[in-house]
Amino acid sequence: MTTHRRTYRYVGPAELRATVRPGGEGRLIGSSADFDAWAAEQSAAELAEPFTFVVGTDGTLRLAPRRSEHVACAGGGPVLSAGEIAFTRAATGWSVAGVTNHSTGYCPDTGSWPAVADALSRAGLAHPDGFTHGIVFRRCPGCHEHSIVREDDFVCVFCGEDMPRTWNVDPSDTGRGTPAPAARSRPAP
Repeated sequence: MTTHRRTYRYVGPAELRATVRPGGEGRLIGSSADFDAWAAEQSAAELAEPFTFVVGTDGTLRLAPRRSEHVACAGGGPVLSAGEIAFTRAATGWSVAGVTNHSTGYCPDTGSWPAVADALSRAGLAHPDGFTHGIVFRRCPGCHEHSIVREDDFVCVFCGEDMPRTWNVDPSDTGRGTPAPAARSRPAP
């Protein structure tokens, strides 16, 4: 059975997208050999920090240094997921120590995890059953700012408007990202 996976367009600042250059994408990691070769090129200090990652629309993992922009790692294109990832090495090989969907340029939904899990499995990396820290992104229907929902409080931190419970960050995502009715009402003044 084929499962439809949402793709995420870049929704961050245009000036960051303008810095994307051909050939500047993150390192393609399609197998355990690819990952081993990439890891051998990293210093111990680099391996101690998380890295920027994206899963391209082809389902393949790309890695870049932590301070890289996700849009650059993806070569400016859409992704199946994006975030930060940390690795650890044990006697049995490499594994994922932590992984988030924290990308304010793509704002992927936590439902993007299956694409990440598939890409990590193809790269031969043991991984958790989900994001170790999932970020909930929403776009405010009032002021149109992108927000991170904290503590299940679906209220815009910028203007106080209620935000939908379903992912709605990309306004061009018709259908799948259509905002649902507000989760709760603001108290009367």
